[in-house]
Amino acid sequence: MSNYAEFIRLNPNIRFGKPCIIGTRIAVQDILGWLASGMSNVDILEDFPELSLEHILAALAFAADSERRTRLIAA
Repeated sequence: MSNYAEFIRLNPNIRFGKPCIIGTRIAVQDILGWLASGMSNVDILEDFPELSLEHILAALAFAADSERRTRLIAA
């Protein structure tokens, strides 16, 4: 998903500026943590009805894009 910016915003007044799903206080970090803990997309959508599958995919795309920009610096 290349259009994740349609779903995610950084606002210094919400969750200390963490990237969040627009219109919620749910951070990308939250979604990634839920997925990492073994929750399925269906589990997340059932527990958080304000989210959609597009939001979950946007969070994954945002994380992938962030990782792509990360560079290791030798000490």
